[in-house]
Amino acid sequence: MIKIYHNNRCSKSRCGLEILEKSGKDFEVVPYLENTPSKDELKHILSLLNIKAEGLIRKNEAVWKENFKGKELSEAQLIDAMVKFPKLIERPIIINGKKAVIGRPPEKILDII
Repeated sequence: MIKIYHNNRCSKSRCGLEILEKSGKDFEVVPYLENTPSKDELKHILSLLNIKAEGLIRKNEAVWKENFKGKELSEAQLIDAMVKFPKLIERPIIINGKKAVIGRPPEKILDII
């Protein structure tokens, strides 16, 4: 089952959702701001994306600049920050089986569906 971690207020995330809708494939929408991924889920997502936690963080968010910018943070601390402040999680994230992409640009989604 394809899964999209989605924020409806984000234009890229809405574009990603549209690509999935047009694909005709079944998928699940995870509104991650309300349904925040656990630490284990985030670790799994990072392993599928094959990136470190820092690569999944939106560094232009005010919460990052106010609380974390310029600090040396461990992988575990970065994951904790994303669980506590899900707005920091890059979006959209699309998972299809053992493959995952960050839909930026949204066309990247086509590579895994």
